[in-house]
Amino acid sequence: MVLLCRKILAYLGLNPDRLKIEFMSAGEGILFAEIMNGFGNRVNKLGPLGQGEGLDLGELKSGLAEIIKLVPYIKVVKKEKLASRLYDLEEYDKLFTTEEIDSLFRDVVSYHIDPDKCQACMICLRKCPVEAIVGGKNRIHVIDQDKCIKCGTCFEACPPRFGSVQKISGGPVPPPIPEEKRIIVKKNKEK
Repeated sequence: MVLLCRKILAYLGLNPDRLKIEFMSAGEGILFAEIMNGFGNRVNKLGPLGQGEGLDLGELKSGLAEIIKLVPYIKVVKKEKLASRLYDLEEYDKLFTTEEIDSLFRDVVSYHIDPDKCQACMICLRKCPVEAIVGGKNRIHVIDQDKCIKCGTCFEACPPRFGSVQKISGGPVPPPIPEEKRIIVKKNKEK
């Protein structure tokens, strides 16, 4: 995870040396002090976050906010690599390439519920871990893109016979339908 975070820092234009992880036991107080002093000195030389790299503070905050929002998505997309146990330093350095990180943020997946296919079954709504789906009984469901963590739970939960949840990669998400058009009128079976 640390390597991925360092690559993400570089993607944002921050110096990856601002992040470090070391393992030691609780009994190694002297080693801990030495490492913290060295790391603290290195970060002090780099200067304040963003300023040392010549970045605009507003852009940096915006970029960090977007990355933070995408953390659950990144964990889902890169879970196999994040679970890798590597022992060779060279192999570790090649685990996440710059192109892979660029692609990760360029081709972010989004999910959209097709209003023409939604049957208001509420399965996706109940399964969403962050309650990003708005709707109810007899109401077409809509995904709140600001709340969505792009985990794909809705896509997997939607019954195949409906297939209303669409996976969109790298493109814009269609706007939600107006509130007044979300009501589904069920046709009664005539005898």
